[in-house]
Amino acid sequence: MHPDKDLDDAALTALVEHFYAHVRRDARLGPLFNTAIADWQEHLRKLTAFWSSVMLTTGRYKGQPLPAHLRHQAQISPDMFIRWLALWEESAAQCLPPHHAAGVIAKAHRIASSLRMALFPSLPPRFGDAAGANAATQP
Repeated sequence: MHPDKDLDDAALTALVEHFYAHVRRDARLGPLFNTAIADWQEHLRKLTAFWSSVMLTTGRYKGQPLPAHLRHQAQISPDMFIRWLALWEESAAQCLPPHHAAGVIAKAHRIASSLRMALFPSLPPRFGDAAGANAATQP
């Protein structure tokens, strides 16, 4: 990690790979992701393109995140978003300088909130306080 380095595709690739390595091993998220993702190399390529489009406005991502999540709606629970965000925050802090980590974390919170509202429209739009988040992340 270089504090003065600009955010680029190489940094986002490293972040995505680091993050999903943790997701795959996670007791709460791993079973869902490992069942849902048939080709991890393709998934990592797609998600790197997604984050490149989100953070660098490259336009590389051509997919639709909501339909992909809707296909697995029966296996997704609201607490999984909290766990996903916790792992994303840890990975961003480990892989990126603080100012870039803050940027990808803020975007991830907005994206997760939108997906969560689409999947669980009866829930409040906010994730709740830290005490609730900590309780929800327990396997």
